[in-house]
Amino acid sequence: MPRRTAAIAVGVATAAVTAVGLSFLRVGKPLVIVSAAVVGVAGVAVSARREGEENDANTYIKSGNAKYEVGNYQGSIEDFSKALIINPQYALAYYNRGNAKDELEDYKGAIADYSKALEIDARHAVAYNNRGVANRKSGDNRAAIADYNKALEIDSQLAVAYLNRGISKENDGNLTGACADWREASALGDEIAAKWVKESCR
Repeated sequence: MPRRTAAIAVGVATAAVTAVGLSFLRVGKPLVIVSAAVVGVAGVAVSARREGEENDANTYIKSGNAKYEVGNYQGSIEDFSKALIINPQYALAYYNRGNAKDELEDYKGAIADYSKALEIDARHAVAYNNRGVANRKSGDNRAAIADYNKALEIDSQLAVAYLNRGISKENDGNLTGACADWREASALGDEIAAKWVKESCR
């Protein structure tokens, strides 16, 4: 029976993990560079302008998240793209846009967006997991497994990456490896993995 991979849904523009799901944790605000020759009010104006732009980008992220939650994936892509016009280094916008593209079965586009998010924040385990999901859906189990491996290298407690890596291993005919991963996910509290261990593993 085909199994469904689990991707982590859209992130939010906060520096915390929400109770609903994992957020894309930003590395920090964009660097505000002020020339040494610019002092006083001019420097404050540049900072205020950058903070205003950041708020505008966050507004588009929030709007995109709301559209994503009601299934308006194309609308959410448009909002995340607007956030990227304001801040081309906004990893969260790439990550969320990748999630929306995945929902529209644009796996190539999703992989490109997750990859861009990872260029900006190479330590984001959930982005590796979700890129792995898109790789698996596009038929590349080996690339998917490599992404899940990287996610687990960064965060060995990410149960969903064990679950998904197990699916890709099963797809490659490695039920023993799949069961080992599902047992790990189950030990971390994943109920789906626990069910699959009971159904498929000895």
